[in-house]
Amino acid sequence: MRHLSVASLLITLLFLSEAAAAGEVPRTRSGRPDFSGNYDISNLTPFSRPKEFGVQKYLTDEQIAAIAKRQASFVSNDDRQLDPERGPEKADDPGAYNYFWLDFGTDALPIDGRVRTSVIIDPPNGQMPEITAAGKQRMGLIAQYDYWGKPKDVAWWMETGDGPYDDPESFTLGIRCIYLDVASLPMRSLPYNNLKTIVQNEDHVVINIEWMHHARVIRIGKDGKRPAHPGDWYNIYGGDSVAWWEGDTLVVDTTNIRDWPGSARPGVHVVERFTPVQDKGLVYRYTVTDPDYTAPYTGELMWP
Repeated sequence: MRHLSVASLLITLLFLSEAAAAGEVPRTRSGRPDFSGNYDISNLTPFSRPKEFGVQKYLTDEQIAAIAKRQASFVSNDDRQLDPERGPEKADDPGAYNYFWLDFGTDALPIDGRVRTSVIIDPPNGQMPEITAAGKQRMGLIAQYDYWGKPKDVAWWMETGDGPYDDPESFTLGIRCIYLDVASLPMRSLPYNNLKTIVQNEDHVVINIEWMHHARVIRIGKDGKRPAHPGDWYNIYGGDSVAWWEGDTLVVDTTNIRDWPGSARPGVHVVERFTPVQDKGLVYRYTVTDPDYTAPYTGELMWP
């Protein structure tokens, strides 16, 4: 391994500090944008456009302020001191975490100075495409099973002698904190664990995703060339990701995606684009082609 001398290190640090002071996009030695760093993508911009906005693509200043105020009020209300004598909850469902553990963010984040009414920008109505017949069938099959991959409403442990909590292998990937697709591919703002850490060199980009601590290792082609994906024999959760540069934008192409409970999902294809914005972070755009939907869909959000 080649090590930097003290002098070389000082020169590199001086170059980076001068670039930062000048408001320039940080760059690697080869001149490519350097995305290395930490990003918090907590964002109150709705994923799909709420019906009340109709064909409106951008929020007004008043609407942006109302979203932030509503969120602040929700947090404040949930943080209030509870009455220790309040007795048992009346609801049958005790719920999950209280708000102390959650972080949706405090604002809807602008792109190019404007805040959209939805992260989804295509279809133009800001809604997800219709689900195909095949998609409904696949989702229906998944919905027939409970957290342990067993039929719902059936006391299967009475027949097998197994207990539903006996083995970790009987739990879903999410319950076991192994993989969560909406946090990893494409990457969306979620109720918590929205931190992303990028480490980059000339050949690879690694994106460490706080939710499930999933690390995406992405190969970068040289001279703008696109690396090849492996054959259909290879599939993993999160898929196989390769990348190439188009100017200052890193384009990431992902296929070979594995589905729950372990089979390949042919036809699923995700293209992501990371574009640096001076002094602001990255604009992250993705397009998903999925046989479960009648058309591809595209989303875009800011990574501060």
